[in-house]
Amino acid sequence: MRKIFERIIEGVLACSGFVTSIAIVLIVLFLFSEAMGLFNSKVVEEGYVLALHKDNEVDELSPMEIKNVFDSEITNWKEVGGKDMPIVLFRLEDAERYFTEEQLGEGYEKAGECITGLVERTPGIVAFVPRQFVTRPEAVHLLKDNTISVKDVFAGAEWFPTATPAPLFGFLPLITGTLWVSLFAILIALPFGLAVAIYMSEVANRKIRDILKPVIELLSGIPSVVYGFFGLIVIVPLLQQVFDLPVGESGLAGSIVLAIMALPTIITVTEDAMRNCPRAMREASLALGASQWQTIYKVVIPYSISGITSGVVLGIGRAVGETMAVLMVTGNAAVIPTSILEPLRTIPATIAAELGEAPAGGAHYASLFLLGVVLFFISLLINFTVEAVSKRSR
Repeated sequence: MRKIFERIIEGVLACSGFVTSIAIVLIVLFLFSEAMGLFNSKVVEEGYVLALHKDNEVDELSPMEIKNVFDSEITNWKEVGGKDMPIVLFRLEDAERYFTEEQLGEGYEKAGECITGLVERTPGIVAFVPRQFVTRPEAVHLLKDNTISVKDVFAGAEWFPTATPAPLFGFLPLITGTLWVSLFAILIALPFGLAVAIYMSEVANRKIRDILKPVIELLSGIPSVVYGFFGLIVIVPLLQQVFDLPVGESGLAGSIVLAIMALPTIITVTEDAMRNCPRAMREASLALGASQWQTIYKVVIPYSISGITSGVVLGIGRAVGETMAVLMVTGNAAVIPTSILEPLRTIPATIAAELGEAPAGGAHYASLFLLGVVLFFISLLINFTVEAVSKRSR
């Protein structure tokens, strides 16, 4: 009977592991399948075209060039490889400036003929209009509409997914913002975490250790939104006053909040690693005449370096994947940061803030899933690093 019970338990455990593995694989496949749709999307908004005069020599424009044209930062066709003539912008809402209601028709039924005629007789025009409003495609020159490229996404320096006529999905500001905040968070958390771990493992008496350890571990259970509120009410105004900033929401505020959140992980793992150092090694060091502090930094820390590194890397993982706290204190500016005192935006914060507003199945929706894929690979790299460090021979 006992053997049958043990076999049942083994089967349940095996099934649990199998189901968990299958669930993880399915989640990853779903993430990839949704993300890859971005590279099948067109640069210009779906259902619209960019119509030029038939004699215009420009065949295609990059998403950034299209944005600059419609933002009037590029005003002459020669700046994008065309003839020397000024660019004339036309959007559908401009139709009433060129035509009367009678010409357009009550339901815009005549608008297509009017707009096509306008493009035919205006050499420098670029018209952003619905495709059905170009009634005679052979009479105009339609700008080539390519699909969104890998280069535009991973080398793009601007994130503006709601721009018209061409959304911009540059990941560089979000990736650099994530890494920037995480780097400074670890630079802040590491010295404090290591100091507290050394104190608890090597210096503090049992009574103090029994008080500190539960308090530090309790920090791990505090919801991230509470840390966000603390950062917003305390850290942000303090940084604004100390550094005389126009706004206190910045990368430094996010780094400090993340450092506080990463401390429990770093302290707990590091302290456990140091306490695993054999007592005989400590006693041998002291017997040779070394002081307590010499023993700590010449014996205990080198012996525990694998565990310390694992704690640091796990702390980085906590910082990279954090959402709400960072969303509340970093200012959410999707720009490539040049200073830690500037507002920035991270990948998790972008996904949390925009996924609810992105139309399902669209390019914006797919780009957020692709950001999830990037975050997945960053986390995977961190996990592999932990495994490599943990298995390394002391």
